[in-house]
Amino acid sequence: MYIILTGSVAFDYLMTFPGYFRDHILPDKLDSISLSFLVDSFTKRRGGIAPNIAYTLALLGERPHIMATVGEDFAEYRTWLESKGVDTSMMKVIPGVVTASFFCNTDRSNNQIASFYPGAMGCATQLSFKQWEGERPDLVVISPNDPDAMKQYVAECHEMGIPYLYDPSQQIVRLTGDELRTGIVAGQALFVNDYEFGLVQKMTGMNTQDMLQSLQFVVVTCGSQGSTIYSQELEYYIPVVPPERIADPTGVGDAYRGGFLTGYSHNLDLEICGQMGTLAATYCLEREGTQGHAYTKNEFIARFRQHFDDHGQLDRLLK
Repeated sequence: MYIILTGSVAFDYLMTFPGYFRDHILPDKLDSISLSFLVDSFTKRRGGIAPNIAYTLALLGERPHIMATVGEDFAEYRTWLESKGVDTSMMKVIPGVVTASFFCNTDRSNNQIASFYPGAMGCATQLSFKQWEGERPDLVVISPNDPDAMKQYVAECHEMGIPYLYDPSQQIVRLTGDELRTGIVAGQALFVNDYEFGLVQKMTGMNTQDMLQSLQFVVVTCGSQGSTIYSQELEYYIPVVPPERIADPTGVGDAYRGGFLTGYSHNLDLEICGQMGTLAATYCLEREGTQGHAYTKNEFIARFRQHFDDHGQLDRLLK
């Protein structure tokens, strides 16, 4: 399946706080919070939602394409992605601008406080599917990006009849209820976590059945509680694969999407797609950084079969 991923491309600046954020938040002072956390570690890593999803897809043998705007500091990152099997030919460098940056502090309970500087991502509207001259994609993923670009891609895909998976997540708060509703009703599927799902329902006035009037399926991830896939016919609960260790929760949701999309690109059952997603998420959770995990397709399949029964369907990945 020819998949184009749109979304943020960023450098992640990751920190760890040895305590708990909750111990330093005063409920009666929420209108005047003033906090500073002395962190134990600091690392700079490659990140961004589109490359994170693409990385897992590439690990599982796909050749995903990323369409995004990046800064002048992107050269080393481009070389890295290409070496892993990701097509970066649609990634446009914006002169005089740096690549987007994500600053994230994680406490002992894996709670996170983060900030995001858009940088070159703010120019994402310069890219358009209407100007696309290559092969028509089978599927587009519209992930968190410049809000205007997300709206533009929804409109263009709808107008051009290109199926897309709608993943508004971190940008839900920057979109209106009407904009979210438009993205949902014209899409093929919706991906959100459980908190975001509640927020989307509140903002749009749509419940799950309303969404499934137009969507083929909805995927709701719930962290350590697993995930649920709602389709027009069935509902699947997907338990997590227990991690061997917990290193870093950053990027786990993106890895889930990469695993899920790999199964989807091979026309596997939605339940197996979700199981592939949850295993990919566990691999990410066990390593530092959003692209620090690695495995072969054979290793992935062997571990999958320790927890789930694919009835031989994952053999398609090896062809």
